Amino acid sequence: WLPSSFVLCVPTAKVGKTSLIMSLVGEEFPEEVPPRAEEITIPADVTPEKVPTHIVDYSGNMTQKHHYYFLLSLCLLHKANVVCVVYDVTNEDTIDKIKTKWIPLVNGNAEKGNKVPIILVGNKSDLRCGSSMETILPIMNQFSEIETCVECSAKNLKNISELFYYAQKAVLHPTAPLYDPEDKQLKPLCVRALSRIFYISDQDNDRILSDAELNRFQKFCFGNPLAPQALDDVKTVVWKNTSDGVQDNGLTLNGFLFLNTLFIQRGRHETTWTILRKFGYDDNLELTDDYLYPELRVPVSCSTELNHLGHQFLQQLFDKYDEDKDSALSPIELRNLFCVCPYMPWGAEVYVMVPTTDEGYISNHGYLCQWTLSAYLDIHRCLEHLGYLGYPMITEQESQTSAVTVTREKEVDLEKRQTQRSVFLCKVIGPRGTGKTAFLQGFLGHNINKGNSSSAFSPYAINTVHVGSQEKYLILNEVDVEAQFLKASDASCDVACLMYDASDPHSFDYCASIYKQHYMESNIPCVLIASKVDLPEAQQFHGMTPAEFCYKHRLPPPLPFSSVFLDFDSTSKNIYTRLAWAAMYPHLNGSDMSNTSFWLRVALGSAVVAVLGFAVYRAVIRLK
Repeated sequence: WLPSSFVLCVPTAKVGKTSLIMSLVGEEFPEEVPPRAEEITIPADVTPEKVPTHIVDYSGNMTQKHHYYFLLSLCLLHKANVVCVVYDVTNEDTIDKIKTKWIPLVNGNAEKGNKVPIILVGNKSDLRCGSSMETILPIMNQFSEIETCVECSAKNLKNISELFYYAQKAVLHPTAPLYDPEDKQLKPLCVRALSRIFYISDQDNDRILSDAELNRFQKFCFGNPLAPQALDDVKTVVWKNTSDGVQDNGLTLNGFLFLNTLFIQRGRHETTWTILRKFGYDDNLELTDDYLYPELRVPVSCSTELNHLGHQFLQQLFDKYDEDKDSALSPIELRNLFCVCPYMPWGAEVYVMVPTTDEGYISNHGYLCQWTLSAYLDIHRCLEHLGYLGYPMITEQESQTSAVTVTREKEVDLEKRQTQRSVFLCKVIGPRGTGKTAFLQGFLGHNINKGNSSSAFSPYAINTVHVGSQEKYLILNEVDVEAQFLKASDASCDVACLMYDASDPHSFDYCASIYKQHYMESNIPCVLIASKVDLPEAQQFHGMTPAEFCYKHRLPPPLPFSSVFLDFDSTSKNIYTRLAWAAMYPHLNGSDMSNTSFWLRVALGSAVVAVLGFAVYRAVIRLK
């Protein structure tokens, strides 16, 4: 998308501005010239930049008869995208009025950076020998909003089309957002944008754009790589003009910024704008909404997961910033990874949401878990972050949506009794004090009883579990509840984990109430967990025991859990696998899930897979 050019021609009397407009449109010099040309819209397909151009003929010398048009034009003047100030190259008085009248009228009250770009147009060049540029250059140096000056002749049709080409160029490739002509340097927003582009293009993270990286960048932005001699010429220019622009035969960030400064200073703004727009930037040097938030339709009963393209990109990104190659990201490496984002997407809570290393760093596995969680919980925010990180440029895909798969509706999975989904959500529900946080941290291998807990808190934890021969992501969501109240949205999930404190006689009653309220008539499988089994068991003040309740409602019997014994108690660890099984096979919710033989088959199936895998491994070793 490109904006339309909105041009106003501002003249002193009898400088030929109306003739210019009519010569452009009619492609011949008019025999009779009216006091004012009608407003004209030139279609996009006949303009050099392929955008529609709206031209308004403004005059500050209209008679009372044309007073209405004068006021209307004055209003439009301050809304113009670009203004062409026309002067007569044979009349010094019209040149003086450029700085004394017309530029103050156009930009007199405008703040620095918000001024309308101006094109100076010297008409009647056919009546003068030589150029007026010697007189015009001091004016151009005085007013930074002047983009260029074009000398032309309406009578001879000289430079008429060039005039409006430069007018369009001033709109589509404006100098003001990029460069400060007074300071002779790039503006901060431009430096920020170009720095992000540099970091994305530096794919090996050595702070240098090698020949291969420069060629890939050139091909992405302009369609063709540079010839070897052209590459050498570019680096030679940078090397001669900067002390640190070229290093190890590659272009540094300072060299890259200098090169774009040079483009702008030489009037090649379109080169820098092409780069910026290819990387998603608008005229205000902000990433566009269309780029950051590409349209993705997700039906209510569907979920979103990263696919193989998303995983490949994220793994490539991890490898790029894991500088010490320890398969983990230290806090510094993590900040470097997100340096192209305007804010840090992951806070301190990420360390209690995913598996970490012994040093407390985010492991490669934990990194992919966090991205999987982001894609599942808030796909639009996930797409935004992938956009900041340059996914479409690195993968050469149209948008970030190619990194995501929208799963089919859950009703279809239930009907077919199978699913292709790889991410499942488990709501962990129970009264406060039952140990839900310890249960979530135990899933990550964090034993809070050993004092390695963090002050940060998150209601989510994500890890992988094996369901038969398949690895699946399981998200545990601790639901914060008050008394007997639970919203329907809080209950929605793939599997519900109802947890009660086996040592608290009032604890199970809450779980029984939640089950009857939200899950008894639903297709969502439920698993009951008796926590704190390391403490003396208390008789529950409910109409029936937990075991009787489960038998009556055709649920699996309560599973014992203790965070104290988590490191050496396989029963507690297997709970997470059972939750994943229940989520993956919701059609078994009922008698099959409560039958002990079902869980025996699960255990035997896992054992058989492990034995077969070991046998294959030994066979391969023998062949080698």
